[in-house]
Amino acid sequence: MGTRPAGTASRSSALPLQRMFDSVHRYYDRSNRVLTLGCDQRWRRRCIEQLLAERPRRVLDLCCGTGDMALWLARLAAADCRIVALDFSRPMLETARAKAERLGPGPRIEFVEGDAAALPFPAAHFDGVTLGFAFRNLTYHNPRRERCLAELHRVLRPGGHLVFAETSQPAWRPWRAAVHLYHRLVVRHAGAWLGGNRDAYRYLAQSAADYLSAPQVVELLAAAGFREPGYRHLLGGVAAIFSARA
Repeated sequence: MGTRPAGTASRSSALPLQRMFDSVHRYYDRSNRVLTLGCDQRWRRRCIEQLLAERPRRVLDLCCGTGDMALWLARLAAADCRIVALDFSRPMLETARAKAERLGPGPRIEFVEGDAAALPFPAAHFDGVTLGFAFRNLTYHNPRRERCLAELHRVLRPGGHLVFAETSQPAWRPWRAAVHLYHRLVVRHAGAWLGGNRDAYRYLAQSAADYLSAPQVVELLAAAGFREPGYRHLLGGVAAIFSARA
């Protein structure tokens, strides 16, 4: 199974966020590991373990980036679980596919190039959907936020499980202030040096510092029609694992 186009915009008319991710694919994994001190991989695994507890048969890794969540799915899911990984960035998908082929589970993962606001799947197609620190990109100052949330809900079967990891806001003010300082001084500047794109890491740092608190994300999910939304904080609220049902 290879990468295939699925109704995306042409490269010349790509959205600014799409162009940004196109530009950082080579160093994205390295930056994530360094800037989170390796925590992002542990959090991704915990997220996938929660999703797989109900043994879904068909799972979507939405906004898959360089494929870390899809690879965790391939390692941990039952042999009969179909895994689809979608992203709008062709360079990210190419990096993800190369990584999957190098590490072994490549044939288990179908990579699809597509738009989160117009998913190329029928309604109620997936038992589970996951995102690895990408929900923020769909919902932070995104004029298509409602369309993205509606599409996410549409492709989940009734009762299907949404589980994703995302940055959050610590409730304890001193810790929150320290985390925001880290975003401004480290993620923004060191990320630009590690990832090679100053604007990209300025956006990533700013969006993480400004993003919703976990209770606000729960309210957003409920307003979009998801049932039983909830969360559990990670590292004192630096991040959280969110879950809900269609």
